Amino acid sequence: MNDPTRRILMGRIHGAFGVRGELKLESFSDPPEAVFRYRPWVLRDAQGRERELDGGRGRSTAKGIVLQLPGVDDRDAAEALRGSELWVPRGALPPPKPGEYYWVDLEGLRVVNTAGIDFGTVSHLFSTGANDVLVARGERERMIPFIEPDYVTSVDFDAGVVTVDWDADF
Repeated sequence: MNDPTRRILMGRIHGAFGVRGELKLESFSDPPEAVFRYRPWVLRDAQGRERELDGGRGRSTAKGIVLQLPGVDDRDAAEALRGSELWVPRGALPPPKPGEYYWVDLEGLRVVNTAGIDFGTVSHLFSTGANDVLVARGERERMIPFIEPDYVTSVDFDAGVVTVDWDADF
């Protein structure tokens, strides 16, 4: 959780916005415009090449988040960045509020049920719209609604364990 070298995926570029080099950005922050608060940005292109960005800025519009990057001055340059990802160091994010978690901090924690049965580790989480779902991978994959305290009874970062009230046969 406190690994200063770990980076968090904060957004993905979906192409050009207009003709002046602006970019359409899918932001993974909540709210979406919060992505502009976290620095430094690292841009990873589709080939995996990375570069740290300095001086990028953006705004929220009725059509979504728009990003302007230094050196990207026309539509062709913007289109060339389609599919690139925007990353920030984990340490750039503020500490979560009590009882809240960054999904990335949960990844890799052991998952056990209240009977002590090991379900493996947290692979990832995703949102269904109704609730978030924790995916535990061990001898098989389990999808557990991330609803506290009904199904997720505790998260212990010191012990590296998420305890769930979930039947081993599900």
